Amino acid sequence: MPGSQFASSLSTAPEWQNATAEVCQEIGNQLTDPATLAFVFISQHHAEHAEDIGRQIQTATGCQAMIGCTGESIIGRNEEVEQGPALSLWTAVLPDIEAIPMQLSYDSEADGGSILGWPDATMEPWPEGSMFFLLADPFSFPTDALIAQLNSREPGIPIVGGNASGAQAPQENRMLIGDQVASEGAAAILLRGNTGIRTLVSQGCRPVGDHFVITRSQENVIYELGGKPALLQLKQIFDTLPTHEQALIQRGLHVGRVVSEYQDQFEQGDFLVRNVLGIDPDEGSIAVADFLRPGQTIQFQIRDQHTADVELNQLLQQLQGDEDFSAGGGLLFSCNGRGTRLFAEPHHDAAAVEQALGSIPMAGFFAAGEIGPVGKENFVHGFTASLALFPA
Repeated sequence: MPGSQFASSLSTAPEWQNATAEVCQEIGNQLTDPATLAFVFISQHHAEHAEDIGRQIQTATGCQAMIGCTGESIIGRNEEVEQGPALSLWTAVLPDIEAIPMQLSYDSEADGGSILGWPDATMEPWPEGSMFFLLADPFSFPTDALIAQLNSREPGIPIVGGNASGAQAPQENRMLIGDQVASEGAAAILLRGNTGIRTLVSQGCRPVGDHFVITRSQENVIYELGGKPALLQLKQIFDTLPTHEQALIQRGLHVGRVVSEYQDQFEQGDFLVRNVLGIDPDEGSIAVADFLRPGQTIQFQIRDQHTADVELNQLLQQLQGDEDFSAGGGLLFSCNGRGTRLFAEPHHDAAAVEQALGSIPMAGFFAAGEIGPVGKENFVHGFTASLALFPA
């Protein structure tokens, strides 16, 4: 986008006043024009001061279209601050793009439940190239339901973001919308226009064995694969695997559902990965964290730090090799099960982005569920890194 500017700043100062002043000053030094879009991510250490932080940032930047949330770990530039105090601010100047911030809430008493808070401007069809960012409180907001609604209402519009994290109980998370703060619901922003944003979702898994067509299932339980008990098909795959892959299955097994059935071959990025919740040896069935139906194609998946590292870097290299795109800034939403919980070295995801795309302004947080598109549909994920990259 001609005339676009991006800036980011990270402070690990333990006092919120110092952290806020530091990031605002750094952003002011980087931008030559007033910001039209801002994201702020704060660790739980600063949660009680979220309203003061939001107000001071908005005053300093003059940006009306600002959203943010709390996170148990915070991403800024090429760093991932795990567990410690942190404040990350990301801003952009986006000419010709309309930014519409909103505070959404869920009314469970309405017929079938209803999501409230949509501005009038969002009621019109969203132009091709638009982008929707969502930061939601997992205790009070049905993220899956909203995404399903938007997949149907605005097909093809990417949704990126994550569920706020760091809270141990309801009302402890914070969502920032301009100078307002909420402890429930969601903060969201619609970018209307041809944004040129590229998205990337790294699920960190690789398939093992053959793929199967589900021949009998009910809701989230698979009873038969290819006409045979699901557990029997899994056991036959397990027996053929090397010892280290058998150990990975025993530590945590996943199922990948093919997103688009209209292809002859399925590769790593063609699956929506979901956890296996349990196995019933008597029934020979497998319970999965997703609703499945007969006729869908699945393949068992395993995850480890090597697979997660290789997949993320492969996806980034594809972007790096795209001559029609150069990244100017990015927002990164990683699972709170990644970081040093998965990788031997700290800052893995943020450092991988920097190594592939250069020192672009970056910000984000470790989410309790990451949002991003696979194929042309949007989903809530687990154990992923979801990235939105703005063109330079």
